[in-house]
Amino acid sequence: MPIDVAIVEDDSPTREGLGLIINSTPGYACVGTFDSVEAALRMPADAMPDVLLLDIHLPTMSGLALYLAIIHRWPALEGHIAIMTGDAEAEEVRTWLNHHHCTVIRKPFNLQQVADWVSSALQRDRTSGAMDA
Repeated sequence: MPIDVAIVEDDSPTREGLGLIINSTPGYACVGTFDSVEAALRMPADAMPDVLLLDIHLPTMSGLALYLAIIHRWPALEGHIAIMTGDAEAEEVRTWLNHHHCTVIRKPFNLQQVADWVSSALQRDRTSGAMDA
């Protein structure tokens, strides 16, 4: 059974390229790509992915605020969201990360970084018994 990955990224080439790469990688399936906050929040509860890649800089809402909204709506995704940014050293990001422990995948990134994070997130679930085998 593949690992379901969803992507929230407003940059079309990044979103589409990452989705294609994920779909072409054995063991992974890109189950949703969302170009906006609004589209991501319309994701049905029964379509929740195993992991979510979330861009910080989105047009109508910060990805950091969206992270909190997603965790509030789908608590099972906590620990399964990685924030993607090329601006990880910005003061607002560092301050936010001091209060919310979340993985940051720095842009530009490669698929191996994403795969390592997914494996780590799902391994924590297996170790804690939170995920059905």
